[in-house]
Amino acid sequence: MAGKPGRRLRGEWLIHLLLILAVLAVSAPLIFALIKATQESSRVLSADLAPGGAFFDNLRQIWTGANLGRYLVNSTVVAVCVTVGKTVLSLLAALAFVYFRFPLRGLAFTLLLLSLMLPTEVLIVALFDLVSRDLKWTDTYAAIIVPFLASATGTFLFRQHFLNIPVSLADAARIDGCGPLTFLTRILLPMSWNTVGALAVIQFVFAWDQYIWPLVIMQRDEKQVVQVGLRKLIDVGGQTDWGAVMAGAIVTILPPLLVFTLLQKQFSRGFALGQEK
Repeated sequence: MAGKPGRRLRGEWLIHLLLILAVLAVSAPLIFALIKATQESSRVLSADLAPGGAFFDNLRQIWTGANLGRYLVNSTVVAVCVTVGKTVLSLLAALAFVYFRFPLRGLAFTLLLLSLMLPTEVLIVALFDLVSRDLKWTDTYAAIIVPFLASATGTFLFRQHFLNIPVSLADAARIDGCGPLTFLTRILLPMSWNTVGALAVIQFVFAWDQYIWPLVIMQRDEKQVVQVGLRKLIDVGGQTDWGAVMAGAIVTILPPLLVFTLLQKQFSRGFALGQEK
């Protein structure tokens, strides 16, 4: 019996050691980029992994010489608009699927789920033709915001969450004279903040990481997003200042990291669809 606490303690130490190694393995690319972002250009391509003191010089170079600040503003505008728009539309769609009875409701929800299997790359030719020729939205924020406002993932999350809310609440609200939007804003929304937070994290990161579509539809640098802006810093001829690129990459990941940090509790609870919130 005396040996059991010792074995349990050794087992816990082993588990913690394995977890630490796993975290280091996952974070190794980020640590490498952070170290290289602090080095001078002459040291970046070497095997030297000692941190340097050139981070702010590299950042200043990419901030002023490559308009990184403007790219960050563009990406922030796009990410915030897409996140808010997707959340609002997903709430309204889930409200319709759960609390309204209309013909072919099941078929409509099935088609909605099937849309998850269609990535942007599959639709990019038809989408480009619609946005550039028919809507004349080339080089506008609308071109990189409006096509991503509908969210099958958000609708599914809110639908599953609303199904866990007792129907008696909807009946009581109807008796009290609440309309659908009043029921949504005063009853459903306060009970859904965890799901809202989880969806906000997912959609903000998704919008922030957009690359292919902005690269295709945006031709003016002043409206371009940060992911494409960073790619333009890489000179195919081999004259790339990798220290500045690494510094820009580190700064670029800070906004989604901040959003995740602020909403990590809601993000964790938002996927526990059967959990009381």
